[in-house]
Amino acid sequence: MASVVTALAIRDNESMTTTAETPIATREQIQAAYDAFKAKGLKLNLTRGKPASAQLDLSNDLLSLPGTADYTAEGATDCRNYGGLQGLAEARRLFAPMMRAPADQVVVANNSSLALMHDTVVYALLKGTSDSAKPWSQQGKISFLCPVPGYDRHFKICEDYGIRMIPVALAESGPDMDQVEKLVAQDASIKGMWCVPKYSNPTGTVYSATVIERLAAMKTAPDFRLFWDNAYAVHHLTDERVEIANILEQCAKYGHPNRAFVFASTSKITLAGTGLSIFAASPDNVKWLLARLTPRTIGPDKINQLRHVRFLKNDAGIQQLMDKQRSVIAPKFQKVLDIFDEKLANIANVIWTKPKGGYFISLNVPKGCAKRVVALAKNAGVELTPAGATHPHGNDPDDRTIRIAPTFPELPEVAQAAEGVALCVQLAIAEQA
Repeated sequence: MASVVTALAIRDNESMTTTAETPIATREQIQAAYDAFKAKGLKLNLTRGKPASAQLDLSNDLLSLPGTADYTAEGATDCRNYGGLQGLAEARRLFAPMMRAPADQVVVANNSSLALMHDTVVYALLKGTSDSAKPWSQQGKISFLCPVPGYDRHFKICEDYGIRMIPVALAESGPDMDQVEKLVAQDASIKGMWCVPKYSNPTGTVYSATVIERLAAMKTAPDFRLFWDNAYAVHHLTDERVEIANILEQCAKYGHPNRAFVFASTSKITLAGTGLSIFAASPDNVKWLLARLTPRTIGPDKINQLRHVRFLKNDAGIQQLMDKQRSVIAPKFQKVLDIFDEKLANIANVIWTKPKGGYFISLNVPKGCAKRVVALAKNAGVELTPAGATHPHGNDPDDRTIRIAPTFPELPEVAQAAEGVALCVQLAIAEQA
């Protein structure tokens, strides 16, 4: 199996910086610079993709809604009361364009999409899907395909429930489809695949139309599901609003209408602590999910749905808010990229992504260096996501990939942290020499 590092290393276009093999300083010089940085006593954190306070401030008006006079939604629905399992009609219409689905194929639930993904996995294990002859848990070994580098919380769900994870390489255009198609065709235990199809965590990868078509068309177990985590559907970092092929339409086109579970949320659109999760799928899958939710809840937080409708208003309102979000975080990404260009651009086997959206930069260092870089950074006051978190069971076999999350700190802190990371990369490589 080709490693994801190989897939990344062959890239030499606008989304990836590659390096030349020239030394930049002696080990003694690098050590002295590192010691000086450490002596500053900084406490910086690039561990998780959290919105910054300035981003959250953009949605503060949400907290004053819907006001004290009018809690009534369409159909004379009193949002203070029980009911409305699928979500308010106007909330489903609001998010239908983002989900690329008709409103009646959308479910709006509570915070967060991760909880909804977790629950759908558990429901499939306990009850099976709408296409299962029996629950997954009664079908023997269950496996998921996991494009790597990927999202550690996806992997944690599988790990917690004993689901075998099969890594597949993530290339510029998405997962290695030759590998994916071969695996699903020969292994009926593969019941699911994690996908972050736009601005993937952590590489920023955008799935191509060809990859999406092949995912929709491929031969799989009848109850196989794509867990389509479109977490960054509207989270652009440039003027270009990248669009991808509609997975629900493609699955229906190829005779697999129930294949995709599509997830998103408002956690990185409005307020992360009081977000809405959103699910879109075929009519059969929506019916299946609502049946599973019926014994779990009398209904979602409709007050929160109503306030989102009144605050965001329509899809254009979502886009306008996300343009403001971009103005806050894009300079932070650019600062990291500028510093990496300055400090790392003449070091062999160091590459990093230049994403057009999402919340992360993926930094690859020479084989066997990632854990050391993270340890050096921590010792110098810069917290990074643990090396290996981008792979199942926290095991990056090449020990190369480091996820950089620049959104949360203030811009001067982002600059300091990026300087520190670059020094740590230099020192870890010098130690290997």
